[in-house]
Amino acid sequence: MTELSVLSASETDTKLEISFKPVWKTAGKWLGLGMLGLIYFPLLWLVLLSVSRDPLSGIPGPFSLEHYHALFASDAWHMPMVASIAIGLIIGLVSAITATVIGRAVPKMHRPGKMLMMFVLPLFVPGMSMGAALFIFARSVLGFDLGFWSVAVGHYVWALPYALLIVLVVTLRFDQSLVEAGRDLGASDWQIFRDIEFPILMPGIVSAGLFGFLMSFNEVMRTIFLRGTAETMPVWNWVQAAAQQSQVPIIFSLSSIILVLTLPLLAGTFWLLFAKLNKTS
Repeated sequence: MTELSVLSASETDTKLEISFKPVWKTAGKWLGLGMLGLIYFPLLWLVLLSVSRDPLSGIPGPFSLEHYHALFASDAWHMPMVASIAIGLIIGLVSAITATVIGRAVPKMHRPGKMLMMFVLPLFVPGMSMGAALFIFARSVLGFDLGFWSVAVGHYVWALPYALLIVLVVTLRFDQSLVEAGRDLGASDWQIFRDIEFPILMPGIVSAGLFGFLMSFNEVMRTIFLRGTAETMPVWNWVQAAAQQSQVPIIFSLSSIILVLTLPLLAGTFWLLFAKLNKTS
């Protein structure tokens, strides 16, 4: 009977393996490589065009740094860059803190799924709808003059759900028995958080802050509704590209610099969230 069971199990495994034909493995492999090419090739092409003498031709070469020299000779983009960095740092910090507080509480709720759904749902609201709603809210309810802080509020609403999801990745894997052990040893709630929870949750908290910064730094749609006379870097790029074709080569150079700076941040975020987390868990 045992031999028959083993034989039957091996036949089932063989059928399952055969049913997944090699052609699908090959198709999946090449489809994945094709998608990676579609994602990264345009980025590489942008960098090549940024060091080309005539980037508007769409063909790299002959190569020159003249557009980078023109970029650094101009100060028109300085204030938008400073505004984007300042707002991004504020949003990253506030998102990380509030996502940590909420993320520690959600798993302990009676029905955490409903609460999580309420936080995640705004991610699927079109940016123009959310921007218009925040415009009315900021002007009529909060009484804000449109500008730096109204943009910051809009970016916070946009970034927080992402930051919360990142923190939940680590809080849902957190072993609550460690907290109980700390209480049994007489530790206060603050000591438990400082010495037990925070070191374990830190990869998710830092990743949430970095992601909040990047979400704010790249946001355009909500910013257009809330900016008033303020100007962030993405909006400045958008306005220059739409209004003055002569500025497009400079925009290529600036976009390439931002790309080189943000990709390591994204890589660091995912390394903290997954590689580092797997080592500590």
